[in-house]
Amino acid sequence: MFAVVRTGGKQYRVAAGDKIAVEKLAGEAGDTITLGDILLAGEGDTLSDAGKVTVSAEIIAQAKSEKVIVFKKRRRHNYRRKNGHRQQMTLLRITDVGTGSAKKAAPKKEAAKQDDAADQQAAPKKEAAEKKAPAKKAAPAKAAAKKTADKK
Repeated sequence: MFAVVRTGGKQYRVAAGDKIAVEKLAGEAGDTITLGDILLAGEGDTLSDAGKVTVSAEIIAQAKSEKVIVFKKRRRHNYRRKNGHRQQMTLLRITDVGTGSAKKAAPKKEAAKQDDAADQQAAPKKEAAEKKAPAKKAAPAKAAAKKTADKK
């Protein structure tokens, strides 16, 4: 079975066992992730419902792609600039292309635990804020009344 997935603004045709290099994804080597944006799926000449298909992959490594040289020049103005860039990328091994047998990524579970801890810490702060009495704003009105009386 094959699928066409979109990640990092590019589209890849993948099947079980394929190795692909994609734009950097969160995770470490050995983590299992699910590629969510599936555009097309099928087997041989037949196509199946892409909404029911899941693609799971294992991160092989986080790496850098080949260096790209950026050279700028303006003739007769003594202007030359040379720069290089290496894009971050993730190497993936597609483990499964099928219907509903994918596992979710481990980093997402850790993020959910952190959100729960943050909610528990925020709750006592809200209670303390509710116990405070609102400040009275009557003092400025009295001062304004005294000024008008002085002018008369």
